[in-house]
Amino acid sequence: MKNLFFASLILFAFSTVAKAQQLKSPEGKFVMEFSLQNDGTPVYNLKYKNKEVIKTSKLGLELKDDKKSLLNDFTIADTKTSTFDETWKPVWGEVDHIRNHYNELAVTLNQKSTDRQIVIRFRLFDDGLGFRYEFPAQKNLTYFVIKEERSQFAMTGDHTAFWIPGDYDTQEYDYTKSKLSEIRGLSQKAYTANVSQKSFSPTGVQTSLMLKTADGIYINLHEAALIDYSCMHLNLDDKNFVFESWLTPDAKGDKGHMQAPNHSPWRTIMVSDDAREILASKMTYNLNDPSKIDDTSWIKPVKYVGVWWEMITGKSSWSYTNDFPTVQLGVSDFSKAKPNGTHGANNANVKKYIDFAAANGFDAVLVEGWNQGWEDWFGHSKDYVFDFLTPYPDFDVKGLHEYAKSKGVKIIMHHETSGSVRNYERHMDKAYQFMKDNGYDAVKSGYVGDILPRGENHYSQWIVNHYQYAIEKAADYKIMVNAHEAVRPTGIARTYPNLIGNEAARGTEYQAFGGSKPNHVTVLPFTRLIGGPMDYTPGIFEMDISKMSPDNKSHVNSTICNQLALYVTMYSPLQMAADTPENYNRFPDAFQFIKDVAVDWSESKYIEAEPGDFITVARKAKGTNNWFVGNVNGETPRTSNIDFSFLEKGKKYTATIYADAKDAHYKTNPQAYTIKKIAVTSKSKLSQFSAPGGGYAISIIENK
Repeated sequence: MKNLFFASLILFAFSTVAKAQQLKSPEGKFVMEFSLQNDGTPVYNLKYKNKEVIKTSKLGLELKDDKKSLLNDFTIADTKTSTFDETWKPVWGEVDHIRNHYNELAVTLNQKSTDRQIVIRFRLFDDGLGFRYEFPAQKNLTYFVIKEERSQFAMTGDHTAFWIPGDYDTQEYDYTKSKLSEIRGLSQKAYTANVSQKSFSPTGVQTSLMLKTADGIYINLHEAALIDYSCMHLNLDDKNFVFESWLTPDAKGDKGHMQAPNHSPWRTIMVSDDAREILASKMTYNLNDPSKIDDTSWIKPVKYVGVWWEMITGKSSWSYTNDFPTVQLGVSDFSKAKPNGTHGANNANVKKYIDFAAANGFDAVLVEGWNQGWEDWFGHSKDYVFDFLTPYPDFDVKGLHEYAKSKGVKIIMHHETSGSVRNYERHMDKAYQFMKDNGYDAVKSGYVGDILPRGENHYSQWIVNHYQYAIEKAADYKIMVNAHEAVRPTGIARTYPNLIGNEAARGTEYQAFGGSKPNHVTVLPFTRLIGGPMDYTPGIFEMDISKMSPDNKSHVNSTICNQLALYVTMYSPLQMAADTPENYNRFPDAFQFIKDVAVDWSESKYIEAEPGDFITVARKAKGTNNWFVGNVNGETPRTSNIDFSFLEKGKKYTATIYADAKDAHYKTNPQAYTIKKIAVTSKSKLSQFSAPGGGYAISIIENK
């Protein structure tokens, strides 16, 4: 029966017409066709429900210092098809099991003039397509340098796009919604004004890129399993609406140094006529290898508070002193430096956060600014680097560890590398051992500034390899990693689930740097979160930053209920209550939701979604029968209509609804909310108002 099924599947999923190879997804919603043009150029196209979504698009790579690139002059040497179907359990996640089901076509291509061979492998899921280039071991292609990858994604029209401009060093932009034809003009300002951008086209955008066609088809372009390769941007031919891959160059301008056998990351195309299916897709994870960590029992989801927001807002400082440079004083003479009186990571303040975490059921406290060197860094000493071992005089490493331990709380380490990655690698073993010796199980790493020693871009192959090295080295010490300013995630957390968080996008900190668009959080799940969870650091209750730091006139463009909803809509196994204890103590009834909400889930239901407008998600807390619902809204007030059919039939629950007041508004009245309790069952329905930049959060607890 198994052989008969396999034969029937192949007949259904794969056929050959002349030189065209056709592959269908398991349920038949997608059809991908591969062929060679007359000059031997490989091309593909993709249809969804009999509608073309990717027109004929070229594939191949341009090589450096090589007379013949891997672009054309190919013949098909072999084709192999297969099917794969498994269900695997993530260590943490939005669901407790994931189905990985696809049909595969591997096309072996010979280039006659060079006697070279490559394989293009396609995997077609019921939520989209992944493809990659493979370079088998062979005589005439061993070491080579990529000048540019030429993978194309030809659009069928002038789609609406949610995009951020191409940039080799930062992803921390607000998203722009526009037609493809408008990107050049709208991007020009950001391209010319942002000094971090390095020779990148004004029609370049970053992935994950979210698109919507005029007839309501949602398309997402990204990559999966980015290892030992440069991060992919997309450059747009805005006359023909064709995106082409544009790899991040290294310091010398090279796009990738390869040694066969090897392969590229997967290029991914997710498609649906329902935006909720894009959010629910696990295709990116499925294109990554299974976990390489055998014992994952030490990897635990974390809810934490931290000595951080007060620094971001300007209320306190990372540095102990304003003297510069401290390296002239030497560590043994550091006591001669005059304290500035604003250092946040002091013993008394850290203990305050530990006490708050313990009293409210949080797992950990992040402490930034604990180690020496911040005054040199803020003083722009390019020669100074942190050592990750030496605390300031007012930070008692062992004493605070013992105090936290007595309260049942962990402390999260902070490693700001200042972009000096070789220095970090030299100190990494000692730094990780120092963490283990002092009870730290997780580290937040940072890569702010130019990448040293040779001025690398943040997303080139060289630095991507460093980020991966840091994750794998941390796993050796059983340490969880939350990487900030690193490359955007591409599902690597399946293979290394100790990567429990990334920033890699415009996070909450920008609300203290001038603000973010009120609909920003309705776009991020469709873009940044496609590759993995984000340490967005939600939970801000005081929107007027000047009340914390009089010189900071920024405003948090969100309501309190929007902030509560983020704990459900912005999935992460690492969730911070980012505001200060003082602000939470002002709103204890709203803070209750943050205390109650889970950080690990067995089921997730996407109830309604439209990129840039609204998202409503329901999630079931792992190991319980309790659910939590979150809704985030864009700039237009609206009423959500949801039912509770996801609840277990026959059970009774109490729902606590945290909602925007009728006069709530992210700008003028952000702290206006109501709280009410109602009885609900699987037959219940709810109509709930969401203010501009607002939302609602619901805890649904089973009655015992």
